[in-house]
Amino acid sequence: MVLDWERQGHDIARLQGLAAWGKNGISVNPYGHLRYALYEGEAFDSNMAALIPKDPRHLRAIWAFCISGELDVAVRRIDAKVYVTNATLVKVPFDIGRWELAAERIGPVPEPHTDDPTQWIFTGDPYGSAEPLQVAVARLLGYIWPQQESSRVSKLVDEDGILPFSGIANAEPAADRLRAILALVYGGSWSPKMLEQLLHQVGYGGTTLDHWLRNGFFEQHCKVFHQRPFIWHIWDGRRDGFSVLVNYHQLDAAHLDKLIYTYLGEWIRTQRAARDRNQIGADALLVAALELQKKLEAIRDGEPPYDLHIRWKPLAEQPIGWNPDLNDGVRLNIRPFVTAGVLRSKVNVNWNTDRGLNPGGSARMNDLHYTNAEKRAARETARVGAPAPTGGR
Repeated sequence: MVLDWERQGHDIARLQGLAAWGKNGISVNPYGHLRYALYEGEAFDSNMAALIPKDPRHLRAIWAFCISGELDVAVRRIDAKVYVTNATLVKVPFDIGRWELAAERIGPVPEPHTDDPTQWIFTGDPYGSAEPLQVAVARLLGYIWPQQESSRVSKLVDEDGILPFSGIANAEPAADRLRAILALVYGGSWSPKMLEQLLHQVGYGGTTLDHWLRNGFFEQHCKVFHQRPFIWHIWDGRRDGFSVLVNYHQLDAAHLDKLIYTYLGEWIRTQRAARDRNQIGADALLVAALELQKKLEAIRDGEPPYDLHIRWKPLAEQPIGWNPDLNDGVRLNIRPFVTAGVLRSKVNVNWNTDRGLNPGGSARMNDLHYTNAEKRAARETARVGAPAPTGGR
């Protein structure tokens, strides 16, 4: 029998594009040595082929064929080129009876699993993860993966998604809380040696958990999650100054106010009292903290250049002040914080003009700024049904 993913009738499966989305099957990487993985209906491009059984009962047989290595051998008999086309794949002979018997010996198709925290099916467990420290920090700040499994870690999760590095506002230092998470996750295998191994994996061997959190976490977080950071390290620019980790998914207007006036506010009061006692260095710490407070207040107010702009939304629907819609994406909503320079390290994102044109023929411009007055006027205009002003600078 032939694996024909295009012909109708007796074929076992078919190779598809958009029609494969939302269906279960097997993904094939058609470069070099063919690689296979279970496919659960995600969007894909021409760098992958999706093998979708016409009858779901045949999935086990096709999976057995793929992992045996015989599909790869059969393909190379037909075409030795590095990239294998769909036309080649559909010529491969397939003995359904033989591979159904093989599937019985192999057993059930394995459940999809990954240790990569950037994947939707990741279960949120730091233990066994490719990035255990990153995952532990995310769990501590209350981030939840779609397929996350319940665990004892939940009782240690920070409630408001704001984690100061120093013990302020009755909060334990960040490093102590992260250490508690790791000890719970690793159980009996947890030890100072295990911590050293984890720090060595991220290039911070011989240092401390606090040192990595302050100086390495955020830059590595941006790289691991492809410049879409969801745990933000906000600081005042001083290594000995105010630093806090925040869960972007919980950072609404109320939590930003809590960050400004509860956490940062207590730090400011502490430094002001130290300055009044003539403590060396307190004055510089106070100046840096007050400057950070001004920047965060500017982000909260949302006047240019600290406003949010969502290219595909009309002016009447643009956020006023710090009231982000999480569905707009972190790379747009992070703009005020990048502009203010309050993040610990650079985020590789820009707001250039996108390729293509809007439906009306205008350029897809992202780097636009509107005042709150312009946004309110547009909302009022939209409410009464009159033409909206354009504006923008």
